Amino acid sequence: KDVARRGVEDVQTEHRLDVIDEIFAPDIVNHDAAGALPSPQGADEIRAFFEAMIAAFPDFTAVVEDQIAEGDKVVTRKTVSGTHEGELMGIPPTRRRFDIPVIDIFRVVDGKCTDHWSVVDQMGMMQQLGLMPAQG
Repeated sequence: KDVARRGVEDVQTEHRLDVIDEIFAPDIVNHDAAGALPSPQGADEIRAFFEAMIAAFPDFTAVVEDQIAEGDKVVTRKTVSGTHEGELMGIPPTRRRFDIPVIDIFRVVDGKCTDHWSVVDQMGMMQQLGLMPAQG
């Protein structure tokens, strides 16, 4: 649980990208196959992904709501938020804020995350940023 929590608190909230090599295996596999955001593979791509997110959302934060661990897996339910102040994948800043739920599952081996799966409300994020029309 501590390793997964460090990924949320140190990397996502404190923006301490220097700890990525301590938390993630160099060849971590991200099993997310689809979505609006890229699916980074390996610690270097994870670092680049968070550099881009922090540049686009300087106040980017994540708050752990729940964590469950069993065997070599850790599940974290968190709330991710930020204000779109910089370019994101060619999209100019909207100056709008998003708050979305995210569920991460990490496989932890020898103190490092080796595999990652997630459920992210990407549509909700895009709607809150005004990049997609809200339903209803």
